[in-house]
Amino acid sequence: MSASGFFSITRPANAVVSGVTAIIAYLIATGTVVPSAVILLVIVILITAAGNVINDFFDADIDRINRPERPIPSGMVSPVAARCFAVTLFLAGILMALFTPPLCLTIVVINSVILVLYAARFKSMPVIGNIAVAYLAASIFLFGGAFAGWDALVRMIPLAAITFLATMVREILKDAEDVEGDTAGGADTLPIRIGIRSTTRIALGFALAAAVASVVPCLWWGKWYLAGIVIVDIIILAAAIRTLSCTTPACVRTTRSTTLIKQGMFAALVVFALSAILL
Repeated sequence: MSASGFFSITRPANAVVSGVTAIIAYLIATGTVVPSAVILLVIVILITAAGNVINDFFDADIDRINRPERPIPSGMVSPVAARCFAVTLFLAGILMALFTPPLCLTIVVINSVILVLYAARFKSMPVIGNIAVAYLAASIFLFGGAFAGWDALVRMIPLAAITFLATMVREILKDAEDVEGDTAGGADTLPIRIGIRSTTRIALGFALAAAVASVVPCLWWGKWYLAGIVIVDIIILAAAIRTLSCTTPACVRTTRSTTLIKQGMFAALVVFALSAILL
């Protein structure tokens, strides 16, 4: 075991981006950022890191096929140590949430339970696992708004919906990439049930829905927001379209569509943040 293994198993970049997203959500909801909002960053980093670790714990057998370089399959972190580390991170995040409004604490507890259930059971269930991940991504916007109260949370629903739909695209295509390992690990995902080609068409449907939903914030941010989000929509739609001819997991991986969608979602976050500050 190594310190670098414990660091990498949390997927720190992913955790930090999630934490920053919560701060941006608070900024969008309130038009400002107060020093106390830094607690949102810390909580989301801890809970996201915990979710990443517990996911790797339950996915150890699958990762030996799909992702052998990850900390547990590579021997950098033992399964027992990973489980203890995940519990510690979850508890730390929930304890920190005790210093936030009850609405935030509720979201943290619910999300922690969903993260564990996802890793243990939902991930191997077609569609339900994808929905769980998409909700968790979208809920970061709700969490940031909740720090300012119910009204602010409600204002975050359109952005949460866009995030949910875009995440569904990526998660469905990730399942298409991982068919071999998921099959070996006993998972029952959408592409295993209906095939790669049908799965890519469903992913495109979610991409189209995300593009339509992304227009809604134009009602308050106007044409400059629209100019930015159209670029994001093109990226995500192009990523989904380039998988349509695929019939094998290797083909889907070759398109690098899931990476492109992740980049598009990061670009969307930048568009949201700049719109909240400038428009």
